[in-house]
Amino acid sequence: MGKRRVPDLYRAPFPLYTIKVDPATGLVITAGGGGASKTGIKNAVHFLDLQLVGEHQYSASLLHSHDTDTRATMNMAVGNGVIAAGQDGTCCLMTFKLQTQEDGQVASKPGNSTQRGNARRRAGKTDGMEPNKAAASGDTSDMKDETATITMKALAEVQSDLNPQDPLQKVVRFSPDLNFLLTGGTDGHVRVWEFPSLKKKFDFNAHEGEIEDLDMSSGNKHLVTVGRDFTCNVWTGNQLTTKLNWLETMPQIAEKSYRYLACRFGRVEDQKDALRLYTVQIPHKRDRKPPPCYLTKWDGKSLLPMLTSPCGAEVLSSLAVSDSGTFLGLGTVTGSVAIYIAFSLQKLYYVQESHGIVVTDLAFLPDTLKDIKGRNETAMLSVALDSRCQIHTVATQRYFPIWLVMFFCGLMVVAVVLLLQHLFPGFL
Repeated sequence: MGKRRVPDLYRAPFPLYTIKVDPATGLVITAGGGGASKTGIKNAVHFLDLQLVGEHQYSASLLHSHDTDTRATMNMAVGNGVIAAGQDGTCCLMTFKLQTQEDGQVASKPGNSTQRGNARRRAGKTDGMEPNKAAASGDTSDMKDETATITMKALAEVQSDLNPQDPLQKVVRFSPDLNFLLTGGTDGHVRVWEFPSLKKKFDFNAHEGEIEDLDMSSGNKHLVTVGRDFTCNVWTGNQLTTKLNWLETMPQIAEKSYRYLACRFGRVEDQKDALRLYTVQIPHKRDRKPPPCYLTKWDGKSLLPMLTSPCGAEVLSSLAVSDSGTFLGLGTVTGSVAIYIAFSLQKLYYVQESHGIVVTDLAFLPDTLKDIKGRNETAMLSVALDSRCQIHTVATQRYFPIWLVMFFCGLMVVAVVLLLQHLFPGFL
């Protein structure tokens, strides 16, 4: 652990705000931009082809760039071939489809938004070039005889934030069953939309001021929302169920000295239907000697705090949970990236200032993508305002089976007893 260099997986020509991995296709989808300002910085959604090179290293090539005109995508949710993108005060929904055709034949090119991507790279060489540079230069000498095409189509658009001064959607999620789309923004309202009809089901004032984050538990039982008003609220439908209080585990900390930043539900490994909720708390004010940030683990049913642990003095900016619920990912405003063990809230991996500036989003590789995950116990993508996309891996630890350890312990006991009998006749 400590300061080390993580090579860039991909570098975009604009600041990156969000990243997701589509579990069905393995596509890495990242987005951002310069917004409406006339600086020449474009706004786009990029589709990357991620490939495992060797045992633990990765390469990525750009398959498709979808221009989003004057609006940068600040947050995003992906589900069942649909992207829900937060752009200013709206949620824009787009469908995407990956088409491949072998033997070098050109795939069909329906619609104006279709762009033929570079063919998928052979797992191996890039002739000394960075993957994205090789793609940009048109170098296809090391590519499979296969053409990948991304087809995109605008589906719908809804007004997700009604702040009269500066409307901005800050978070969007699909419900676990993909039946609902949930949005929150600077006007403090949570809006729940039926999907795919986009009929508004709920619209309620969840917080005074901006909503920072939200998430929904499996079975759509609990909706948890985080606001800048120091509260983390639990809702059933549009009815407030309870307000979480992480200070029950840390009574020595003064009220309103910290605020909630993020929340995520996660599975419990080897426990079917069990859930945990994870929240991040950051200092409300910055001091010369910065106090630590905190991670809290909650029981997913009772929503009572189970464990709180400090996680460094760098102010946190993002949180992610792996599919299995085994790992937590953290990013900081100073560009550092960490992976924690969810059960114990212990730090497993840490790179100080891996990015040059704020880490804006994190995404673990889905457990279903075992061929891309390779021999890594986990792999997590990070993006930041420095336009860089990186991947952070933890190699699988090799353990001896418990029965083998017990067997050798038994042999050692027998050997010690025989030696003592030999040295001291009549020992037993």
